[in-house]
Amino acid sequence: MKPSEHPQKGILHELPFVREGKGDQPLLVVPGLTFENKTPSGMMTSIYRFLREAYTIYCVMRRPNLPEGVGLRDMADDYANFIKREFNRSVDVIGLSTGGSIVQHLAADHPERVRRLVIHSSAHTLSDKAKKLQLEIARLGEEGRWWQAYRMLVETVFPERGIKRTLSRPIVWLAASLMAWDKPSDAHDLVATVKAEDQHAFKDRLGEITAPTLVIAGMADPFYSPALFRETASGIPGAELVLYEGMGHPASGKDFEGTVLRFLTRR
Repeated sequence: MKPSEHPQKGILHELPFVREGKGDQPLLVVPGLTFENKTPSGMMTSIYRFLREAYTIYCVMRRPNLPEGVGLRDMADDYANFIKREFNRSVDVIGLSTGGSIVQHLAADHPERVRRLVIHSSAHTLSDKAKKLQLEIARLGEEGRWWQAYRMLVETVFPERGIKRTLSRPIVWLAASLMAWDKPSDAHDLVATVKAEDQHAFKDRLGEITAPTLVIAGMADPFYSPALFRETASGIPGAELVLYEGMGHPASGKDFEGTVLRFLTRR
C-alpha cells in the first residue's frame, strides 16, 4: 500500500486495521484492551496522530473470534505474521497497555520483526488490583451488563476519591451510555483477552528483548505501579524509562509526544 493522507480500514492479513499517515516508514500500533476485536476507531488512533508526518501508521487489532485458551504469545505471533506479510522487514512498534503486554512477546520471540519498541503505559505484568478490575469487567460483559462494564473502565481515567471524582460522575455515566449504545454482540474476545493478560508475567524474559526500547508512562497509572514500570525498563538491556508525575493512563500530552517522536526518529 502507498502512503495516503486519508485513513484506510478493514481487514488486512486476517486482522482488523486502520491505516493513516503519509510518512515513508511504517509504524505498527498494537492497541489496548477493547470489548471486541473490530476495526479500530478514530478515538483509538488519535493519540498517535502526531506521528502521521513521519510514519504511515498501522493500528492493528487482535484477531476476531479468538480461539479458546489463546495466550498473549499467540497474539504476538499474529502480529509477527502481519509484519512479515505486509512489510517483510523490521518495523517500529508501539504497544499500548494490553498491547504493550503483547509486544513484549513480539519483540522477544520475533526480534527480526521489531526495529524499535515503545512500551506505552504497560509493564511486565498488571498490578493485582488491575487484574481484579479487568476480570470483573470481563464478568460483567459475560452477563451482558455492558453499561456497568464500560462505566467501570471509564472510571479508571479519574481519581479514586476527592472532588474531582465527584465531579466526574456525570461524565462517566454519559461516556458509559454512549459506549454501551454500540455494545458487542458477545463478550468472547473481551474475556479471552482478559484471561490471557491475567497470565502475563514477563519479568524473567525481559532480557530477551534486543530492540532499542522506550518505556513511557504516568506515575499515577491505575493499572501499573511506578515500581512495575521501573522493573520493566531495568530488565530490558539498554531500555530508556520516562515517567510523568501525576499522570494517569495512558500517558499523553506534548512532552509525551516529543519524547516518543525523538526516540523513534533518532539515528
